[in-house]
Amino acid sequence: MNLLGNSGSNINIREQVALYTKQWRWFVLSLVVILLFAFLYIRYTVPKYAAQAQLHILPDENSSADVSLFQDLGVFTEGGSSVEDEIQILTSRSNLTQAVKELGLNIKIESLGKILDTEIYENPPFRINFIEHDSVIYNSSLTFFLTIKSPTKYEYSEFEGEPGKVVDFGKQIETSLGDLVITPNQEKMSSYSDRDYKITIKSAGKVASSYKLNLVVGTMSEFSQIVNISLEDPVQKKAKHIIDKMIAIYNRNGVDDRKAIADKTSEFINNRIASIYENLSSADQIEEEFKSGKGITNIAAQSDINLNVSAASNQRLNDVGVQLNIAESMKDYLDSQTGFEVLPSNIGLADPSIVNSVERYNQLALERQRLLKSSNEKNPIIVNLDQELEGLKRGMQSSLNGVTGNLSLEMNSLSKQLSTLNSRIYSAPRNERALRDISRKQQTTEQLYLYLLQKREESKIAYASAKPKSKVVDSAYSNSGTPVSPNQPIIYLASFVLGLLVPFSIIYVNNVLDNKVHSKADLEKFINDIPVIGELPRLGKKDSKKVEKEDRSVLAESLRIIRTNLDYILKTKESNRGNVILVTSSVPGEGKTFFSSNLSSILGYAGKKVVLVGADIRNPRLYTFFDMETDNENTIFKKTPERKKRIGLTDYLSDEKLEIDALIHHSLDLKDRNVDIIYSGKIPPNPAELLINSRVKELFKELSDKYDYVIVDSAPLMVVTDTVILSEHARKVIYVVKAGSTDKEVLNFPLNLKKDGKLNDLSFVVNSVKDSELGYGGKYGYGYGREKKKWWKLGA
Repeated sequence: MNLLGNSGSNINIREQVALYTKQWRWFVLSLVVILLFAFLYIRYTVPKYAAQAQLHILPDENSSADVSLFQDLGVFTEGGSSVEDEIQILTSRSNLTQAVKELGLNIKIESLGKILDTEIYENPPFRINFIEHDSVIYNSSLTFFLTIKSPTKYEYSEFEGEPGKVVDFGKQIETSLGDLVITPNQEKMSSYSDRDYKITIKSAGKVASSYKLNLVVGTMSEFSQIVNISLEDPVQKKAKHIIDKMIAIYNRNGVDDRKAIADKTSEFINNRIASIYENLSSADQIEEEFKSGKGITNIAAQSDINLNVSAASNQRLNDVGVQLNIAESMKDYLDSQTGFEVLPSNIGLADPSIVNSVERYNQLALERQRLLKSSNEKNPIIVNLDQELEGLKRGMQSSLNGVTGNLSLEMNSLSKQLSTLNSRIYSAPRNERALRDISRKQQTTEQLYLYLLQKREESKIAYASAKPKSKVVDSAYSNSGTPVSPNQPIIYLASFVLGLLVPFSIIYVNNVLDNKVHSKADLEKFINDIPVIGELPRLGKKDSKKVEKEDRSVLAESLRIIRTNLDYILKTKESNRGNVILVTSSVPGEGKTFFSSNLSSILGYAGKKVVLVGADIRNPRLYTFFDMETDNENTIFKKTPERKKRIGLTDYLSDEKLEIDALIHHSLDLKDRNVDIIYSGKIPPNPAELLINSRVKELFKELSDKYDYVIVDSAPLMVVTDTVILSEHARKVIYVVKAGSTDKEVLNFPLNLKKDGKLNDLSFVVNSVKDSELGYGGKYGYGYGREKKKWWKLGA
């Protein structure tokens, strides 16, 4: 199945798949190793469990009635905190620190194990009691180790593995944190005896900060008032307790804040009532004395119209007077305040900006008081709060100045209006006018007095009915006992994918970057129409590098296939160059001598007369391939460096008197074959010049007449020019390519030479091919008829 890619080249999907399936062992090994690491990670990682709760943030409705008491007077505006603000308060560090203190989470007891340590949260085998004040304990750090020796004794040490001192339970111990006393828990003592324990004491603030990082809080939707709270911890029950305690402290602080505002409001109203009561008593007394002294019991109205208009103006003047009186009182209260105390709320001003400012001022003042419990005034957060509170105070003072100024102007205007009306009323008897003045003052004072009495009762009701800011929808719970971290299915799935991806990526990158020839099929794609007559297997160190007569090895079968293909090509192509076959390669070490020697042997086994000519006169290798040899007189010579001095090709080319028969040698291990050998001879100083000698042509002509095949082991093509010189005498050139070593780009050199007509009848042979690549990717391999061991018996 072929697909045409964007580049126009054919992509064989089966080949691409086979590229990876052939390496299945690496995939299996990668999967096993990575899954093993995943198992060890899961096995030795402390699991974490999740607890969650749901909370409904109740609408503020201007909190308790303390704010609504004076809403009609305009001192406070209506407006509650948003859900986001409440979430910040709920998860604040101060809130979590208080929860840590109340639950005692700054003290952690762990049972030491060989690999993992286990935290003991509830019912530990002993209890730790400090002599120092709590403020010291909550802001200090200490670590020590303890081993229970008996129900009455334990061993104490400051470093793990260090010999400690044996101490009786209940006896004081001196530590860097101060003296402490450890008492036993008899119910759990037997279950935890003979174990090592690690006790860690940390600052409550640090513990709170660590829990804050693991805390996840959010709303159900953008406008929802339902808040989800989630926390992960190695101890599931502890996570539940922390969430429940956070909610309880949050609600408790909300109630305390509302009660504090209501209490401050009541105090302010009581002070005003006491002052106004004196004024009211004085007005009543004046009226009584005036009527008694004048003997007046009832005075008829002298002018109904003037009185009605005057009454309306007086009413408005009274209202403005009340507003002005309250504003001035509030202004005096602000001016006299030296610190940042909570201000009385809802005192009756009609200006909404002042009401907003007082509400915000009280929230920040309460937050400042709460933070001062666990910090000092130099804390950056408190400094920022002080700056904001000071700004709010200045703003309220400015607003109150403006309000009093406006009210004063309005009173002046009303007073002028009343002066006009009173000028008419003053024409009435003096007693009636004096009594009217007394009545007006008495009315104003009485209205203010009754109003404040009503507000005092409302403030008391607000204090008594203060309710939490939220309602618990679901207390802290856990869906299951399965840990959320580490997530086993996800880790195993990711490990499985990674186990496949790693070898896949390596094989892919290696394939993309690899430009080597690996098999016959690989070579055929690159050289197109030039034939590849065969391939030779890669041999191990113990494999024989020479073929025998009845050899059924993969090497022998491969050579027989090459012999058949070579014979077929030579018969189908006519040539006047005889039967000379030139064997070459790109560079040394690609197996040309190995191939030419075994090709000569396999042709000899077929009954062909073969002569093997060592034409690599610069670096001869035929001497090292055969074990021993004889000369014409059948004298045996062992393989020694001296034999390189014997007569060979170079001697024949340089000495015109030397005959061809003197060059031919017979090898003992070739005695049952029709194979003769002509060695290269002595290494000459001018190899290239020697090979253009006319005796070369005479040599190959005579050898062609005498032998069926003349196999020429020539020099590497890319290294020297010798092979190109000899190729004009060859009927066929066999180019040996080494799998996994020869670069495809190098093959352009012989292809260009063939294109230029410098290499005759070029063919290729692939040497050192892996078993998995033999026979078109290993699917149809060599060695037919051989008994193959199963993979599990290969070591037998």
